[in-house]
Amino acid sequence: MSETKYQMDMCSGSILKKMLIFALPLMCSSILQLLFNAADIVVVGRFAGDNSLAAVGSNTALINLLTNLFVGLSIGANVVSAQDYGARNFGDLKKTVHTAMTLSIYSGILLTVAGIAGAKEILVLMHTPEEILDLASEYLRIYFLGMTSLMVYNFGSAILRSIGDTRRPLYYLLISGIVNVILNMIFVIILRLDVAGVALATVISQTLSAVLIVRCMMKESEESGIHLDLKSLGIDKSKFLKILQIGLPAGIQGIIFALSNVVIQSSVNSFGKVVVAGSSASSNIEGFVYMAMNSFYQATLSFTSQNIGAGKRERINKILFSGQLCVIVTGAVLGGLVLLSGKQLLGIYSSSDNVIEAGMQRLMIIASTYALCGVMEVVVGSLRGMGYSVIPTIVSLIGACGIRLLWLATVFQTDKFHIPETIYLSYPVSWLITIMAHITCYIIVKRKLDRVYRLQKKL
Repeated sequence: MSETKYQMDMCSGSILKKMLIFALPLMCSSILQLLFNAADIVVVGRFAGDNSLAAVGSNTALINLLTNLFVGLSIGANVVSAQDYGARNFGDLKKTVHTAMTLSIYSGILLTVAGIAGAKEILVLMHTPEEILDLASEYLRIYFLGMTSLMVYNFGSAILRSIGDTRRPLYYLLISGIVNVILNMIFVIILRLDVAGVALATVISQTLSAVLIVRCMMKESEESGIHLDLKSLGIDKSKFLKILQIGLPAGIQGIIFALSNVVIQSSVNSFGKVVVAGSSASSNIEGFVYMAMNSFYQATLSFTSQNIGAGKRERINKILFSGQLCVIVTGAVLGGLVLLSGKQLLGIYSSSDNVIEAGMQRLMIIASTYALCGVMEVVVGSLRGMGYSVIPTIVSLIGACGIRLLWLATVFQTDKFHIPETIYLSYPVSWLITIMAHITCYIIVKRKLDRVYRLQKKL
C-alpha cells in the first residue's frame, strides 16, 4: 500500500525530524483544545463571576476521574493499531479499528449514565463549597451528555495517530473549537445561561468533532486499513483483549491518578472559593505546558509501537532519547514563560487580586518543575509502546499517587505546613521519585526484549 500524505513511516529515516513533524500538529491540537476550554473559563469568570468560575474549575478532577479509564483504552487502541500498521498487517488493522470505535460508543454511554446519576453526590464527597455546589452539579450533568461524542473523537484520533496522521484531528478540533467559542458568547454573554451555557456549548462542539472524524474514517479507502464501515462495527475478541491488555492498565492508572487529584482538589477546596478559583485558573495555564509535553509522550508511544510491529527494536533507545530531548526543552521553555507572565495570564481568568495571588502560589511550584512530569511520561510511552503497560501502571500508582496521598496524610497535616503550597509540592516530589523507578523498569524491559530478539535471530 502506498503512503498517503497524512500517513507516516516511523520505522525508517530520521527519528527526531519525524517526531517533530508528528508532534507539532498534535501539540497545536492540544493547545487549541485548551484554548477553547480556557475560553469557557474566561467567559464564565468574566461574565458570570468567581462562583461560576470556581464551579466549572472544581469539576476538572472529577471529570478526569470518570473519563480516564476509557481514555486509557484509547491508548490501547493506538498501540495495537500502530503495531498492526508497522507490521503492514492491514487485515488486522481493520479489525482493530472497528473494535475500537465500537468500544468508544459503549464507553460514552456508560460515562453519560454515571456522570448524570452521581454528579451531585460525588461533588459533596469532594467537599465542594456549598455556594458553588448547585452550579457545579448543573455544569457536570450537561457536560456528560457529550461523553459519547468525546469518546468517539478520542478513539478516532488515536487510530489516526497510529498511522502518523496528526494533522486532520487538528483541523477538526480547530473547526469545533471555533464553534465552541461562538456558542459560549451566545449562551453566556447574550442569553445569560451561566455554567449551563458553557456546558451546552462544549457538548455541541464535541459532537461536531466526532462527526468530522467519523466522516474522515468513512472516506478512507478500503485498502488503508483504517476505513470505517458502520455496518462492520462490532467487537473482535482477540483485538478487544489486546486493546484491554495495553489500555486497561493505562486507564486504571489514569483513574488512580485522577482519584489522587480528587483528594488533592478536596484539600484545596478546604481553603475556600478564592483558593479554589486561583488553583483552577493556574491549573488551566499549566495545562498548556502539560499538553505541549504530552505530544512527545504520544509521539514516543506511536513511534515505539510501529517499530515494535516492524521488528526494529534497535531504534527504541533512539526514540526514547529523542522524546526526552524534546520534552525537556519544551517543559523548561514553556514553564519559564509561564512563570515570567504568570500574573498577566491569571488576570485573563479573574480580575480579583486575591484569586491571582492564590494562582501564583501554585504556578511558582508547578510551572518551575513541570519538565519532570514530561520526562516521566515519555518513559511510560516507551514502555507501553513495547507492549508493557502493567509495569508503568504499578510504578506510577506507588511512586506518584501513593506518595501524594502519603504527603497529604503526613506533611500537610502538620500545623506548620497546612497551607496550599504544601499541597502543590506533592507533585514535583512524586514526579522525581517515579522517574527513577520508571527508568529502572525501562532498562530491565529493554534488556529482556534484546535477549529475545537475539535468540530469534539465532533460530
